[in-house]
Amino acid sequence: MKIKVGVFFGGKSVEHEVSVISALQAIASIPADKYEVIPVYITKENEFYTSFECSCIEEYSNIPALIKKSTRCILMNVDGRVKLMCYPFKKTGSSVISEIDVAFPIVHGTNVEDGTLQGYLKLTGVPYVGCDVTASAVGMDKYVMKTVLKDNGIPVLDCIRFIASDFSDPEGMIKKCEEKIGYPVVVKPVNLGSSVGISLASDKNELFDSLENAFRYATVVLVEKAITELTEINCSVLGNSENAEASELEQPISFGKILDYTAKYQKGALTGEEAAELKKGIDDIINNPMDIKNELAGDVSINVSEDGRIVRKGESVLKYDYDTPLQKFDAVKLSRIKTARPAKAAAGMASLSRLIPPNMTDETRAYIRSLAVKAYTVLGCNGLSRIDFMIDRATNKVYLNEINTIPGSLSFYLWAPLGVKYSVVLDAMIELALRRTREEDAIEFSFDSDILRNFASKGAKGSKGGKLGSSGKLGGAKQGGKF
Repeated sequence: MKIKVGVFFGGKSVEHEVSVISALQAIASIPADKYEVIPVYITKENEFYTSFECSCIEEYSNIPALIKKSTRCILMNVDGRVKLMCYPFKKTGSSVISEIDVAFPIVHGTNVEDGTLQGYLKLTGVPYVGCDVTASAVGMDKYVMKTVLKDNGIPVLDCIRFIASDFSDPEGMIKKCEEKIGYPVVVKPVNLGSSVGISLASDKNELFDSLENAFRYATVVLVEKAITELTEINCSVLGNSENAEASELEQPISFGKILDYTAKYQKGALTGEEAAELKKGIDDIINNPMDIKNELAGDVSINVSEDGRIVRKGESVLKYDYDTPLQKFDAVKLSRIKTARPAKAAAGMASLSRLIPPNMTDETRAYIRSLAVKAYTVLGCNGLSRIDFMIDRATNKVYLNEINTIPGSLSFYLWAPLGVKYSVVLDAMIELALRRTREEDAIEFSFDSDILRNFASKGAKGSKGGKLGSSGKLGGAKQGGKF
């Protein structure tokens, strides 16, 4: 009998659409011989709907029409089995749509990825894939994450934390940033992913605008020193806190000073200016001091594939498409970079221009991969996460930037260069969830006691001497008094 997997995606998040893309990619790749997939779309009002159509990307061009074709549903634990029930319940007949053996949340951003959905799934008693409530919450809050990592010897950039009420005195905020950090700075919401709300500020006016923009998306904002000679490196990690493995590394290629939401998910055809910027970025990479250029003979050829990805391994140019294996193809000179590409509706994070693997020494690669695994285990992660690093080329120092506990496209493209198929990654994630449930089932979370019976029979005398009488008022306070 196949294991029934409920894939939950969408939700009340600014990363709603990215979640849909990531989830539908995964649904298409979950091994059909082992699992039966039940898609559960979460609307921006946090209502659950399910139907076959929910697994079809073209249906999301008209979400109201999709909702009409789908059944609203909720999860319920009935006699120890978690069932997906239609809601409102049917007046006659069964309201059960399907049992759910394991839930697979593929959601991004606040209100879903931050432990909210994980807590709901935990409460219903269904095993679920990925990080638990604590790891999800810590991973989403960049300030808490930095604190935990720093305490465990993992290098992070120092930052200043502001809350929304601080913005009543923007001059004071700006002065604090100028005195403690200095320009340029990066301003970011504390709990958003996909680079939403992140911006660079080089002077007082820009800092004000950046703070104002960040507070549009969050009530807590971080300001940290911007690395001017920056190389961004990402690494995925698969496993649990006891045994985890790092993927290949990638170097995202940004069309601007920082990699923002548009660069990650919405790049269509390149303009001439963008193509020139891309060429310059590639030139910078080739001339990077960390480059292994001594091992490269003659001209370095780099190709931009039709879907916009830059992939190079040593002297071989590789093309990787998310539904086909790696394959060699003829390299073209840098001057012949294609300046247009079709936008793929379901490419998601996989459509980002990138170098896989980056140009760096074996020692640097090994260090970053080991640091990724250490951070993953320190934060108590499970399933799969992507950890993003920053390299300051001026000092050759590596800093951990953030962790994405449910990364866009589940970072499947970082495992293919190691020969690991996406279906294998997904299968491993589900198995890890079931294993965690078995281990938790062996732990006692409650035990029988006589506390409530004694509480009722002895006049409800509290542990600290307070007494709850028949009036329902606490004995330690006078009627109408304050605690």
